[in-house]
Amino acid sequence: MEKTVSEAIAYRRSTRVYKEDVLHTKKVKQCLVNASLAPTSSNLQLWEFYHVTNPETLKQLAQACFNQSAAKTAKQLVVVVARKDLWKKRAKANIDFLNKVFDKEDLTEREIKRKKMALSYYTKLIPTIYSDFLGILGYIKFMVFQVIGLFKPVYRQVRQSDMRIVAHKSAGLAAQNFMTSMAAIGYDTCPMEGSDSLRVKQVLDLPRSAEINMVISCGIRDDKGIYGPRFRVPFEQVYFER
Repeated sequence: MEKTVSEAIAYRRSTRVYKEDVLHTKKVKQCLVNASLAPTSSNLQLWEFYHVTNPETLKQLAQACFNQSAAKTAKQLVVVVARKDLWKKRAKANIDFLNKVFDKEDLTEREIKRKKMALSYYTKLIPTIYSDFLGILGYIKFMVFQVIGLFKPVYRQVRQSDMRIVAHKSAGLAAQNFMTSMAAIGYDTCPMEGSDSLRVKQVLDLPRSAEINMVISCGIRDDKGIYGPRFRVPFEQVYFER
């Protein structure tokens, strides 16, 4: 029986050693479908998921992850990739979707207004925020927006580095969806920061513009794969009500 959301979150632990049990690839793939439903900035979905099941590729990626046990004993691996460079393609996909949704003759005044605002968002605002040239345009936009911000609230994260962070935040939300979904069906995961990202990209034949968000090992936890009880700082130290 699949766990509830709260049960899955409580069950999920970073697993460092996996049993020899084989995972059902279709079930893992469905968890990646759930990952693709995660919230994402401007609905641009600047992510890709590489589901690795080939034994030789698993071995190469384990080496790129410094042969840590979480990678070496994993039965499958998922590489979450941030693709900020695909913003034009993803924006166009949103535009095409909006045109299809509002493709009817009897649009209400409210629907006409919504269509106009949405299309303006993807044809004007998104290019303004994401367009850059060697980081120069980003700093010019940053200074302009700082001046505007003296007089009213304004979006300030417009530099190239800011937009990279936005893409990685969205990818991280998708990764969490994936790991929670895996926990819900009794599968275990370990998000690994420790990797040679260049080698990971080479193994997967990714373009230079792609960025590794994280490598997630997958399997069934071995008893020795959980390194002790869970530790969290007291909730009162991180929770603030205003």
